[in-house]
Amino acid sequence: MPEQPLHSADRPSDDLLRLAEAYDIEARYQGHDGEHHESSAHTLRAVLAALGVDASSPERIALALAHVENMPWRRTLPPVVVAREGRSVDVPVHVTHGDPVEVWVELDPEAGGGRRDLAQADVYVEPRTVDGRVVGRATFTLPGDLPLGWHEIRAEGPSAQAHSPVVVTPARLALPEALREGHVWGLMAQLYSVRSRASWGIGDLADLADLGWLSGRLGADFLLINPLHAAEPVEPLTPSPYLPTTRRFVNPLYVRVEDVRETAYLSAADRALVEWAAEPVQPLDTDPGPIDRDAAWAAKRAALEVVFAQPRSAARQAALDAFVEEQGEGLRTFALWCALVERHGAPETWPAPLNDPYSDEVVAAAVELADRVRFWSWLQWVADEQLGRAQQAALDSGMALGIMHDLAVGVHPAGADSWALRDVLANGASVGAPPDMYNQQGQDWSQPPWHPAELARAAYRPYRDMLRTVLRHAGAIRIDHVIGLFRLWWVPEGNSAAEGAYVRYDHEALVGILALEAHRAGAVVIGEDLGTVEPWVRDYLADRGVLGTSVLWFEQTPDGPLPPERYRREVLATVTTHDLPPTAGYLAGEHVQLRERLGLLTRPVREVQAEADAERERMLDALRERGLVGPDPSEREVIEALHRWVLATPSVLVGVSLADAVGERRAQNQPGTDQEYPNWKVPLADGSGNVVLLDDLVTSARLASLARVMNEG
Repeated sequence: MPEQPLHSADRPSDDLLRLAEAYDIEARYQGHDGEHHESSAHTLRAVLAALGVDASSPERIALALAHVENMPWRRTLPPVVVAREGRSVDVPVHVTHGDPVEVWVELDPEAGGGRRDLAQADVYVEPRTVDGRVVGRATFTLPGDLPLGWHEIRAEGPSAQAHSPVVVTPARLALPEALREGHVWGLMAQLYSVRSRASWGIGDLADLADLGWLSGRLGADFLLINPLHAAEPVEPLTPSPYLPTTRRFVNPLYVRVEDVRETAYLSAADRALVEWAAEPVQPLDTDPGPIDRDAAWAAKRAALEVVFAQPRSAARQAALDAFVEEQGEGLRTFALWCALVERHGAPETWPAPLNDPYSDEVVAAAVELADRVRFWSWLQWVADEQLGRAQQAALDSGMALGIMHDLAVGVHPAGADSWALRDVLANGASVGAPPDMYNQQGQDWSQPPWHPAELARAAYRPYRDMLRTVLRHAGAIRIDHVIGLFRLWWVPEGNSAAEGAYVRYDHEALVGILALEAHRAGAVVIGEDLGTVEPWVRDYLADRGVLGTSVLWFEQTPDGPLPPERYRREVLATVTTHDLPPTAGYLAGEHVQLRERLGLLTRPVREVQAEADAERERMLDALRERGLVGPDPSEREVIEALHRWVLATPSVLVGVSLADAVGERRAQNQPGTDQEYPNWKVPLADGSGNVVLLDDLVTSARLASLARVMNEG
């Protein structure tokens, strides 16, 4: 492949390249154009700085190289050991050269507990002098028959007193019985857009329960929804569900006030306060304009304050206390952050001492704001209860999986996780994507990435805790941008999105822990592996039992659409996705017209429209060849035929956009825009722009017809 040259002044030295490699930074990558691209010396130094490594001069680089080479020898044990079920693993143990050491594993109580002594392997490694001490390496073998779980390895000797977590992960995440032979289908919905006559201007968790029940009655086995991660605690709220303040906790905006049990016991005066809060926003349910999250949350927050003040029964208080105890320090810290935002406004404006979650000022604030911390913790409890009821309603309706939750790539740079997890997030860089055919300048998503080494030092517990919360009431989980478990494009602060570099992650650990937590929750895992993903990554994920993603419009060959028989089996296959217009709008070429109006096209509109028309005609020709449509099909007939095409694939999961099921034409999200388009604010509507309420779906002939098509398969 041809290579894009760098000017000599920008070319990294050999030592800088060695240092970058030592910290898992890829100095070269293959772009979407098939060409190899090199990162400049400036970019590599900036990425290293975000990792806490000073590479500002040749002397500093030499010191950093010596440090990274000696770093493992300074620890008795690795910070964490992640092993696959059925495979033995050699663990290096560092002690003063010649000293004896005893090593054993204490088993996870959830896996039965107990102790397993480890045998030393016959592996000789030359001792090394580190910080004036001669250090030897003994190798001990973790046996392959350890049970799944979070265990602990311990080492004791004259120069060793150490312990580290040992995580044994499933060799392969097994599919549930319903997916082992044939396939199942499900609906895909943006929950905030699906409103009922009882909503407060935005779809909520009671609507989720009803939509899950309806989906099951229609024959669906799962319901994929947008991420429910928490946004800001006070207005203005970030609309994008993919830019949350935290990925661990739930957005209380989705709570149905009337479904909190204590609401039933309000006095007449307090009930009136709740009803008055609802009055301004309930008429918004039928408003075809952009969803107003700020109005909905202001109304709900006022009402929930009233309900929170209502006394709870002893049993209910005990349940709340147990939830808070179970969620531990993570919930307390998140609730404190919410209380601080209430008091001081956006984190960017806080007094400097509050930026450190461990400062004396923050400790004092936790005491002063204790009642507000209890309020924000209580909100997570009531949201968790309602999520549990929604999943149970979905399963009770006959679904095999129920609710499929979505996990965003990262978090807001000024959010709760960026504050509370700063020790395991990189400072001075954000996540994005290199230039591609759709975004020629690259993308900067503004989200701070995990710091690979610090996350490992924390034994991946922040990652595990996040997964456990998302999986609490899930039958499946979709991982957005799953390649991020392998590598992420880091954009150093001050650089353009094109001036970044890939940083590799320990995918064996990240995918393994994901599989372990999904196994414990009984959930299926789907990785969104669209775009430039190396074939080996897809093979690896398939080997671990993580399903992939196929979107009909992206599955193309030089001769036209990829025949359905050639799709992968272990994927979620769909006609469209939330980053594309609904199929009715796509078929009409409205996405081209929209991009032209927004100034997003880099070529003449006639060329782009001609390509879109040709793509549509190739698809229609393929449908006709298979007898799926006649010579002059209606829009509805084409949409149903496209779903029959996807049903003809061997894919184990087939998804149907709820927007397609009602004839919606408007996109939920227009990549490349911010304020120019109402991203993530479009309410569910039909092809004429008329609002479609959840209540209307029960009698929707179009939805029922598409469901019959899906059940034929």
